[in-house]
Amino acid sequence: MKFKEKLLQGTLIKRYKRFFADIKYKNKTITAHCPNSGSMSGLIDKGNDVCFSQSDNPKRKLKYTLEIIYVDKKPVGVNTHLANKIVLEALNNKKIKNLIKYNKIKPETKFSNNTRFDFYISNNKEKCFLEVKNVTLMRNKKVAEFPDAITSRGTKHLRELIKAKNAGFESYILYLIQREDCETFKIAKDIDEEYKNAFNDALKNDVKILCYDCQLNNEEIKLNKQINYEK
Repeated sequence: MKFKEKLLQGTLIKRYKRFFADIKYKNKTITAHCPNSGSMSGLIDKGNDVCFSQSDNPKRKLKYTLEIIYVDKKPVGVNTHLANKIVLEALNNKKIKNLIKYNKIKPETKFSNNTRFDFYISNNKEKCFLEVKNVTLMRNKKVAEFPDAITSRGTKHLRELIKAKNAGFESYILYLIQREDCETFKIAKDIDEEYKNAFNDALKNDVKILCYDCQLNNEEIKLNKQINYEK
């Protein structure tokens, strides 16, 4: 997924009120939208290099959007709104080997009265729901984790994927790790034990788990390689 223009570069001053980030750029302080509702643990230290995009939309309150934060000189994609775009591109280009057989792709599809999944994918014989979760947390070297804060919405999605599986659909959840420095993935049980329990139930009910990392730079973010997860 290519950015419309090459990202601008600056230095993080602070992130606050969840959705605001002050950035030092060309000896000035600009305020950018921070499109990430999580804790962003380990990412938001003052002085970290960042990349951000600029919008020409006059209706926007903030014309800048925080896209990438560098931690120990390694890029981490923090814009959760891009996760589905990255996965959609990968689906269209047949980059996710477990899902190559599905040739029809429909984003944002209703399953029940209170649940939409990120994708409904199908072929002439099979139908499948796919939910995507954006991952940025790494507390131990080379181990990505999710979630970085309690997520009742995420727990609900796992429970609904189980219902979908029992209703005759294939069910997948894809953890998209927007960083390049992780070798394995696990659920952060100490952060959200209820989510871990739902994850374990999903495994027991044959919901399929996929984990992929990304390649990132100031021009594009793309799906990279599949990595293993810890049950």
